Amino acid sequence: MAAEVAVVAVGLLAGIIAGMLGVGGGALFAPALVIFLGESQLHAEATSLVAIVPTALVGAWRQQQYGNLRLREGLRLGALGAGGGLVGVALANTVSERVLRSIFAVFILFVAFQLVRRELRSGEAEPTPRGDLA
Repeated sequence: MAAEVAVVAVGLLAGIIAGMLGVGGGALFAPALVIFLGESQLHAEATSLVAIVPTALVGAWRQQQYGNLRLREGLRLGALGAGGGLVGVALANTVSERVLRSIFAVFILFVAFQLVRRELRSGEAEPTPRGDLA
């Protein structure tokens, strides 16, 4: 029962964060499945690939309603990402769990570092948010 509650909590929280920040599978679902539900890194990554599909579709639909979606670029990125996904899945299944976790951790730290660095360098005024909440 506790695992089911954890899945519900992870799903809802990850959906909120994904919709708000535009992140999902790798950044939220996979770590949550490993940390809170005890999944292996490989199983968590595979599960997160499925979990992000409905999240991304709903998020993209709502962002389109706000006029924020760049469909052409998104479809191009998605097509290229699908091709890269084939290679990535093959690679993930050839390395150990430890190596996979280490690569994942380095990637997350790199992204965090880049975001902090950009924020600290940014001296520009923030754009006015659009949508119902503005």
